[in-house]
Amino acid sequence: MNIEDFRAYCLSFKDVEDRMAFDRAPSEYDRNLLLFSVRDKWFCFVNIDVFDFCTIKCDPELSQELQDRYEGVRPGYHMNKTHWISVYFDRDVPEGTIRELVKRSYELVADGKGRSGKSGGR
Repeated sequence: MNIEDFRAYCLSFKDVEDRMAFDRAPSEYDRNLLLFSVRDKWFCFVNIDVFDFCTIKCDPELSQELQDRYEGVRPGYHMNKTHWISVYFDRDVPEGTIRELVKRSYELVADGKGRSGKSGGR
């Protein structure tokens, strides 16, 4: 998977928009984060230059299960560690699992089951 394929996948969901939201962030890494949202509610973000991991919304029980199972699933980068996870692309998480987790994140937010707000539930 590469950034173009990942972006196309995220944008394939209904009403999804993407934007570079952190142009004033102090670190270059954070300035290069591409944010995906549905109706102004975040469900995923990824660094477009490094493309090392994505941070996605996740049910807390599933989050812990995934972190126990995969080395490539960690608490969410810069986010509430209970409701967000970071999933590394180059570790032990299969691409199909990553896609399914991104889809679940979208559904959590689109269905209104995730915490709301433009702040992404931090």
